[in-house]
Amino acid sequence: MHPFRRAVETADMDAVAALLAENVVFTSPVVFKPYEGRAITAAILRAVSQVFEDLTYTREIANPDGRDHAFVFTATVDGKQLTGCDLLHFDEDGRIDDIMVMVRPLSAARALSEAMGARFEQIAEEAAGAE
Repeated sequence: MHPFRRAVETADMDAVAALLAENVVFTSPVVFKPYEGRAITAAILRAVSQVFEDLTYTREIANPDGRDHAFVFTATVDGKQLTGCDLLHFDEDGRIDDIMVMVRPLSAARALSEAMGARFEQIAEEAAGAE
């Protein structure tokens, strides 16, 4: 099992953060502008782990050189079932330097946006404290 998947499935968010490159770029399914940096990305992923209920990875796809991975998942947010995909790119040191998350359907994406929006002040404070 891939270390990222294992860390997420076991809710080991410190292990997830350790996999992130300092200059990681996180592209959210519900926010237009990407977030840049390990501190904010780790804080966002920590909050997502609290918002998602019953997260289950159903498929893992990797390119032959192992630097690009897609992790398909299901989860529930505020009673809305969603399907999503974590698209990850790994730098030459094996750290995640790009994460793009996609989710569907729109009703679940809205629920995710609302749940994350309610936590964003806490996310920003956590990220500022980690820098």
